[in-house]
Amino acid sequence: MQDVPAVAPPLTLFQRDDCHLCDLALEVLALARAPEFESVFIDDNDALESRYGVRVPVLRDETRGIELDWPFDVAAVSRFLAGA
Repeated sequence: MQDVPAVAPPLTLFQRDDCHLCDLALEVLALARAPEFESVFIDDNDALESRYGVRVPVLRDETRGIELDWPFDVAAVSRFLAGA
């Protein structure tokens, strides 16, 4: 049996430690039944801090290269995931 290489989820949630809005975003993603995603914390990463510092939380679709900035609700996440 061959080892199958791990594939990163196509979704990434950029967030911060101790971020109330990020906690709310996680709740919205759960309610929207979002598929598995990778959580990336931007704290202590200058490049990510520069790009996402004032925008977090941000949901990124790595396959399509598009992002959904906070604030978002269940309907917005559903549209985003459906490609609308």
